[in-house]
Amino acid sequence: MKKSYIFLAPGFEEVEALATADVMRRAGMEVSVVAVADGTAVTGSHNLTVVTDMMLADADLSDADWLIFPGGMPGAQNLHDDATLMDALRAHAARGGRYAAICAAPAVVLAQAGLLEGKQATCYPGFEELLQRGGASYVSDRRAVTDGNAVTANGPSSAIDFGLAIVQATLGDGAAQSVADGMLC
Repeated sequence: MKKSYIFLAPGFEEVEALATADVMRRAGMEVSVVAVADGTAVTGSHNLTVVTDMMLADADLSDADWLIFPGGMPGAQNLHDDATLMDALRAHAARGGRYAAICAAPAVVLAQAGLLEGKQATCYPGFEELLQRGGASYVSDRRAVTDGNAVTANGPSSAIDFGLAIVQATLGDGAAQSVADGMLC
């Protein structure tokens, strides 16, 4: 199984990043948490500092399965503003790679990168216009939305649903249900 990557920039939403990594690892997926910052310790939007597995410069994204973007502000904007990361994301998408974002990140990262054109997607309330300007069809009534090679979710309380949607898209319904059952979802 290919490795997936979750990117943390200063101001990231802690619940979205950590719950997603946890759900994926429970499913047996290989996932690395990557700092898009100076150093491997990244402080989130609620002043929790997480020590990541590696820095962006050390990640080989050329054969990645998923590239995953938690929200939080200014975390999502900091992800978008990193040209190296955005170039890697666009190259990954051009190869048919899968990507996922939650909260503000579907609009701030994926839509602004042109990766949601013609797709159904959701995001944190207040970011719908930016999502739609990027060509997405906004879905307001689901916590997580899968459309082709993209998974989006709407906010912190949906982080487990988001992780399960990624597991489902990767390993199928049975694996996602097994993880959900083990977590009492």
